[in-house]
Amino acid sequence: MLRFTSLASGSNGNATLIEGRREPGERPTRVLVDCGLGPRRLAAALASRDVAVAELDAVFVTHEHSDHVGGVLALQRRWGIAVWASEGTWAGATAGRGETAAAHVARDGHAFTIGAITLHPFAVPHDAAEPLQLVCDDGTRRLGIVTDLGEPTSAAVLALQGCDALLLECNHDREMLAEGPYPAWLKRRIGGMRGHLANDQAAMLLDACRHGGLRHVVAAHLSRQNNRPDLALSALRRASADGNRAGSTKLHVADGDHGCEWIELD
Repeated sequence: MLRFTSLASGSNGNATLIEGRREPGERPTRVLVDCGLGPRRLAAALASRDVAVAELDAVFVTHEHSDHVGGVLALQRRWGIAVWASEGTWAGATAGRGETAAAHVARDGHAFTIGAITLHPFAVPHDAAEPLQLVCDDGTRRLGIVTDLGEPTSAAVLALQGCDALLLECNHDREMLAEGPYPAWLKRRIGGMRGHLANDQAAMLLDACRHGGLRHVVAAHLSRQNNRPDLALSALRRASADGNRAGSTKLHVADGDHGCEWIELD
């Protein structure tokens, strides 16, 4: 049994909570994917989902950008939460901070298990040291998390095959980015091959991964300046319109500050 909730999703902080259990009634395994939230904000977000910080079993860090890693060191230092990250990500996260605590090493293509949840990291193109995104499963259901990548690579498509749910980056609308107030260098970075997915790229990735068992797709990491929920949903809706292939896929949007409610994969 697997379920997940986005606690926050965007440039002000990202965190996704995954909960899995093998048998009814057993204590669930709780893995946090990224933590760009400070201690108070994280505790409040978890409490709103009836979870305490001390009940977390681990945190997996996708990359070292502050909106994904800003609260991780506090989690490790204050609560002793185990951290998993690539060597490049952890080096970037701890550089210049005087931190000596170690993280468990995560590697592209090397699955590992935490309690009832097996994590399958895979490499993606993004402007970070050694970024990884993730597929999680409980032996029955699969959740794919792709929040920061510059283009929908064949490796990402392969990794996400057969997922029951996707948390999928829909960072920007190309026209809004082009006409918006950002300086040219930042527009190039965001729209580049190591930047962030545009709505149409997210739709391409969804189209390549969709199947009859894909039940939920959450549009995530939307830019406040360069996107709108209706534009992201419209792009994803077009990609999931073929009922014979997509089944009854439900589309959601993760709010920048509050994420989305629990989504059950049963």
